[in-house]
Amino acid sequence: MHRSWLTAGLATLCLTVGVPNPANATSSVSVDMEATVLAAQIDPRRADSTLTPGAKTSVLAVEQALDAKDLLDPRWVDGYFGTETVAAYAAYQRSLGYTGLDANGLPGTASLTKLGQDRYTVTHTISVGTTVQRDGYVVNARTQAMLAEAQRLLGYQLVLEQGSYNPGGDPTSAGTHDGGGVVDISVTGMNATKRTAVARALRRVGFAAWVRDPSQGDWPWHIHAAAINDTDLSSQAQHQIGDYYLGLNGLAGRGPDDGPKVSIQTWEQYQRGQ
Repeated sequence: MHRSWLTAGLATLCLTVGVPNPANATSSVSVDMEATVLAAQIDPRRADSTLTPGAKTSVLAVEQALDAKDLLDPRWVDGYFGTETVAAYAAYQRSLGYTGLDANGLPGTASLTKLGQDRYTVTHTISVGTTVQRDGYVVNARTQAMLAEAQRLLGYQLVLEQGSYNPGGDPTSAGTHDGGGVVDISVTGMNATKRTAVARALRRVGFAAWVRDPSQGDWPWHIHAAAINDTDLSSQAQHQIGDYYLGLNGLAGRGPDDGPKVSIQTWEQYQRGQ
């Protein structure tokens, strides 16, 4: 009874003197995880400080929390999830004991929620799920679901020739397959029209996808696909997705996007639109 009286009295006092009520400290602040993770992929690849649309409020809340932990200099608390914020978030992940892909600077649900304790709530959470086998390769459940939906749109099966979580497995991939969300798809028996159709379907469901040909690198014809907003992405794959949003081809030379034009969206946005 005395505790209830004290809480009510404190709330009344807070309202009277015009300071925040600690009982409702997080009620008015929320962080959209989808928007935040997207900004963490795009912003570091920008040539300027343009903010990712719809992400500013969420990114600011995350940056303020990192600043409060002395992990991010106050001058970088600006709603722009650039390289300094990525590095600060990775340092926060390491402070929690995370290593490897779990400390890649992309917010995961657990770390983002813990960072926001008493500061904000998290909405639109992302889960990549457990790893599964596909065509003899490893992918996560989110990637598997995305591939299944692309197959449904196409009306035929897709066959992988490289999967995810394959560090050092293919030196020509420049580390993009070291984490989750990235696959290479076989185009054996496909003509140019069919290759383009596959890339278009993959883009529709939330992949950054390109048809790769031997003139671009030391590899055979294939389709390279990276799942946007997969929180297990390697840093190299994060950069590819950022470049995709900026109209580039995801290669080291950062040339113009040469894939089929579709409205770019994440897997979660695609699902909500169905």
